[in-house]
Amino acid sequence: MVCVSFGVPMRLWITHFGQLLRVGVSLLLAGLAFLPAGPTRAHQTALAADVVLTALSHLGVPYRFGGSDPRRGFDCSGLVRHVFQQAAALDMPRSAEDMAGLGLRLDRAELAPGDLVFFNTRGRAYSHVGIYVGEGRFVHAPARRGQVRVEAMESGYWRARFNGARRLLTADRPDLTDASGQLSAAIAPSPPPPESASAGP
Repeated sequence: MVCVSFGVPMRLWITHFGQLLRVGVSLLLAGLAFLPAGPTRAHQTALAADVVLTALSHLGVPYRFGGSDPRRGFDCSGLVRHVFQQAAALDMPRSAEDMAGLGLRLDRAELAPGDLVFFNTRGRAYSHVGIYVGEGRFVHAPARRGQVRVEAMESGYWRARFNGARRLLTADRPDLTDASGQLSAAIAPSPPPPESASAGP
């Protein structure tokens, strides 16, 4: 279930309505184009859509270091953890670096809505995380300009700092989670060497 964040001005919802609609259509087309028919694939597509729409429902929520509550604010990993818990009932680690040790590793060309994307923004690998929403964009909670927003993967700043991606929602690997919904790091015990990237805010 997608809920509207408390304290977000209505003007932000008006501003982002077209963006939400376009991403929703993108999710539907992505599901039809790339996922064969079947109950597990359909469930995967539905979960990915709910993850993306839940994340987008928090657009405009202010940045807060250590934050994991839409009423008070999010940092990058706090947003991702909250979204996956609410939309997919998955218990995520608290740090971006720990999240990078989960799921299936992906190349940039393999990205699909609901995947995690990682960046080097502090002079170390996997220091920032967001959620890919389709059309070359991701939603995240950056300290810079201080609120949850959508940005382009191909913009100069983010393209240079991209470290990799992970897929947590997959019908092909049920071993990603245990019976309680706790994510397993068994299939990715250590992240691969990061791409070179300069430090940033």
